[in-house]
Amino acid sequence: MSMKRVHMKTLITKTVLLLPLVVGLSGCIPSPEDVESTPVKVQTPKGEVTCQLYRLDRVIWDRATDFPADKMSVPEADAYCKQEGQRRLK
Repeated sequence: MSMKRVHMKTLITKTVLLLPLVVGLSGCIPSPEDVESTPVKVQTPKGEVTCQLYRLDRVIWDRATDFPADKMSVPEADAYCKQEGQRRLK
C-alpha cells in the first residue's frame, strides 16, 4: 500500500472514532437559556436597565433586555449588566 493510502485510512479511522465523542460532549455545553436568572433591574444615572444575568461565576453572557434607548446604547446598557454581574460575583 502507498503511504498516501495508509495516511488516508488512518485519517478516516480517527474521524470515525472521534466523531461520536465530539457529538456526545457537545451535549454537555450549556446554552445561556439553561442558566438564566430572574431578570434584575439596575438603576443607572441614565435610567433603569433590566438585565438578564446568567451564571453566578462569570459575566460574559450578561446582557440588557430593556433600557432607555433614547439615553444609552446597547453596548452601554450591556456594560451596566456586566458590571452588576461582576458586583454579585464578589
